[in-house]
Amino acid sequence: MRQNNLSKPLVAIACGGTGGHLFPGLAVGEELLNLGCRVQLLISPKEVDQQAVKYALGMETVVLPAIGLTRGNVLRFAKGFLNSYSAAKAAFRKDPPKAVLAMGGFTSAPPVLAGKKFSAVTFLHESNTIPGKANRWLAHFVNQAFVGFPMAANRLFLQNIVTTGTPVRPQFQPVDVGAGRMALGLKMDQPVLLVMGGSQGATGINQLVLQAVPALLKEQPGLQFLHLTGPADCDRVKEGYAALNVKAMVLPFLSEMELALGAATLAISRAGASSLAEMAAMRLPAILLPYPAAADNHQFFNARAFADSGAALLVEQKTTTGEALAKMILSVLTNPARLSEMKQALENWHAPDAAQVIAEKILYMMRLMGRYQSLPDANNGRTGTHLRNPQSALV
Repeated sequence: MRQNNLSKPLVAIACGGTGGHLFPGLAVGEELLNLGCRVQLLISPKEVDQQAVKYALGMETVVLPAIGLTRGNVLRFAKGFLNSYSAAKAAFRKDPPKAVLAMGGFTSAPPVLAGKKFSAVTFLHESNTIPGKANRWLAHFVNQAFVGFPMAANRLFLQNIVTTGTPVRPQFQPVDVGAGRMALGLKMDQPVLLVMGGSQGATGINQLVLQAVPALLKEQPGLQFLHLTGPADCDRVKEGYAALNVKAMVLPFLSEMELALGAATLAISRAGASSLAEMAAMRLPAILLPYPAAADNHQFFNARAFADSGAALLVEQKTTTGEALAKMILSVLTNPARLSEMKQALENWHAPDAAQVIAEKILYMMRLMGRYQSLPDANNGRTGTHLRNPQSALV
């Protein structure tokens, strides 16, 4: 007999603030649903969160009034932290979670602390090579941590750490480029350069690519541009292509990012961990320009890890020009062997089971710590010990 909904264990996932925290959280949430759990997403009021959770079918959402910590807003950050803690406690009082997973960022800490008040098993996931401040602090309070890069484990003060990779949603997998190009209205037989700067865009990348366009088209006249600018730069970039008399597909953002990655021959991108994981999943070679103001310069170290393995090229925004970027782009686009080598290296960075492993380890730890004794089975709600190698949760 199926369990009624309220008898299923609730797992809360704090994953708001940026797409890099949100989308991996959604991937884990989908796996938890498949394993018979209920899922509650704790997100921020930001537009990226509000848009993304429209696709979180079957998951509850709670909006927390958290804001990020920046120079000069310490008091507002503290107020947002306390209000978020109170909001999380109020939500948990009505429906206590058995576990809380923090995906990093400014929405993470209040739900973990609130969850501990209700005896929830607590977890964090760190997707970057250099853990963020929130996760470095939270590591002192959680029962287990998951990391995307092995080198991140040495920077968290916690013994129970498992390297899982960064979860990606199931639609991110290698596809024939024709499907993405057809869906986006691009020509099937010409290369596509995808330009993206994360969920908010990247003005520095936008400007460099526009400067590179004339040199690119001189050598590759059929090159197609799929340029995701972010909301602030869209009109300016459209005007830039028009001034060069170049046709380009310019969008502020694209919710179906799997289409863009699937259609592209090469990407120009920041080096957020979630974006890197999605490119690895779809074997899309990239030239990475790390966000220079990222906390602890973590995007540079993310990019260097990929570049050192041959999966991407790394160039720092402050030391390059449009002309130099064009030469680098052409050195890859015109070299099929190099593209193939980069794709092979990307395969080594893809962790296809990351979301499933994290979900299963959460369930195992819940049972191990007595928070839930009868695990729902992934097949039609039966109970049983269906987890793959659950002892590995103690690594």
